[in-house]
Amino acid sequence: MKVDNEEPKTEEVQILLTSKEDSMSMRSIGAQFISKLVKISGITIAASRVKAKATYVHLSCKNCKSTLDVPCRPGLGGAIVPRSCGHIPQAGEEPCPIDPWIIVPDKSQYVDQQTLKLQENPEDVPTGELPRNMLLSVDRHLVQTIVPGTRLTIMGIYSIFQSANSPASHKGAVAVRQPYIRVVGLEETNEASSRGAAAFTQEEIEKFKKFASQPDAYKTVCSKIAPSIFGHDDVKKAVSCLLFGGSRKNLPDGVKLRGDVNVLLLGDPSTAKSQFLKFVEKTAPIAVYTSGKGSSAAGLTASVIRDGSSREFYLEGGAMVLADGGVVCIDEFDKMRPEDRVAIHEAMEQQTISIAKAGITTVLNSRTSVLAAANPPSGRYDDLKSAQDNIDLQTTILSRFDLIFIVKDIRMYNQDKLIASHIIKIHASADAVSADSKVSKEENWLKRYIQYCRLECHPRLSESASAKLRDQYVQIRKDMRRQANETGEAAPIPITVRQLEAIVRLSEALAKMKLSHVATENEVNEAVRLFTVSTMDAARSGINQQVNLTAEMAHEIKQAETQIKRRIPIGNQISERRLIDDLTRMGMNESIIRRALIIMHQRDEVEYKRERRVILRKV
Repeated sequence: MKVDNEEPKTEEVQILLTSKEDSMSMRSIGAQFISKLVKISGITIAASRVKAKATYVHLSCKNCKSTLDVPCRPGLGGAIVPRSCGHIPQAGEEPCPIDPWIIVPDKSQYVDQQTLKLQENPEDVPTGELPRNMLLSVDRHLVQTIVPGTRLTIMGIYSIFQSANSPASHKGAVAVRQPYIRVVGLEETNEASSRGAAAFTQEEIEKFKKFASQPDAYKTVCSKIAPSIFGHDDVKKAVSCLLFGGSRKNLPDGVKLRGDVNVLLLGDPSTAKSQFLKFVEKTAPIAVYTSGKGSSAAGLTASVIRDGSSREFYLEGGAMVLADGGVVCIDEFDKMRPEDRVAIHEAMEQQTISIAKAGITTVLNSRTSVLAAANPPSGRYDDLKSAQDNIDLQTTILSRFDLIFIVKDIRMYNQDKLIASHIIKIHASADAVSADSKVSKEENWLKRYIQYCRLECHPRLSESASAKLRDQYVQIRKDMRRQANETGEAAPIPITVRQLEAIVRLSEALAKMKLSHVATENEVNEAVRLFTVSTMDAARSGINQQVNLTAEMAHEIKQAETQIKRRIPIGNQISERRLIDDLTRMGMNESIIRRALIIMHQRDEVEYKRERRVILRKV
């Protein structure tokens, strides 16, 4: 029966706040902001399990059985339980003692609560500083909406709490509390609006469209890529394709095809490989720079960490998760341990990172391009070695790179003179303020243009371009087969369907630079040309170029063959490293020994085993 004067019962409502104000820096939030509303942005690196947080605690007195509902403080705060019971004892009744209350969990009211760890955006961390992070408390409808790697802008109340396991709970530190933010507004930041980039103005959009309609738009974009680096025109074109990227596709059966372009620069020292990486880190809307030697598999992908206070495991995203929607620049790629390099296989092709550790089984997104720089094993690129020995990376990782550039330091008088003049000119004009401001303005324009193109344009191949590409791919496979038959050695970089998809992505990226929604035959021709001068040339490089042998060199190779046959009886095997060390001690040149081994392998006299580490003599 409804009573007329009864108040209508309201359903539970959660209000979320938004603001047009700029975000504050995480480093600038101090004690003066406690209990105030703040707005910060960052990247989620960890998310805890969902817990039940009481909003009202139901108490029962163990003496008189009277009950009491006590409200809990929001966020990570607890309830203040009264020390005494307000019941007045009757005659013959025993008075209630101090602290008589027992909590009745089943009759208390709860809401879902989850804690997140928000870290500064990688691009906002000052050089030499550790990235700061902030604990966030989200509840009710905001729970389980965020996964590690998501970029967020949040509004919340800067609050404090006392952790059970923190030093604050120890004697003498009673007044110390840990800060956290109770979230009252949350929005995900996509790659277009990240790094403080506001929505595009109508004036900007008109400028971009006018620029894209120019016939030399592609040439102009490439000229803005690392202008301080002399030459390397094709590498600059490849880097511009990487920055714009192809189109990501979702197939009807749920399979996702990546649109991001991966590029590997391999070659001699002092050929500006790292400079390209640093330029991309500054120019890409989202970018993470890391060095192969200082990176582990967990640091690149994701790690499972145990929380010190709650003792529960949680997930923390690595560099490839933090760069979701952007670029990961990996310098010194060859210095990585093989097991760490294997960890990024899935991230580079499927664009996900699967984790199954400590009872946590999940999949994180890593929709990112990879720009890697590496040196050959001997430090410099050696034309006397085969491409396989110079590249020295497994075919499983090489096939995941769309473009592989062999960058050589060629000694040519005219070119050396031009490079020297260019570098001296850069050093001479480096302190000019006007030049610096002009560069930063151009970089900012390029970054905005990349953001706009990635957001607005998703090209597809035209029918004529598709037919052209099919014919080109079949021809490339035919050429590689013929080359393998002639040399008797398989190409170090296999030309497979992955490489066909690479040319599709490059064609789409070239169309995207012109804000065109259709990739035509012109784009396919340029994509095939880029692929030919990079990956195809890398596959044919080294000894396969059939460098003209002098009579003296031919004699030395013959001597090396004789010594190899003496050293390894038929049917026996030996470590390649040990064989080379033994023969070099006899005064032979290492490159001559390797060349002799390759020639014997082509004649099927020896066989490589265990990833070319062991040599078996067959004949």
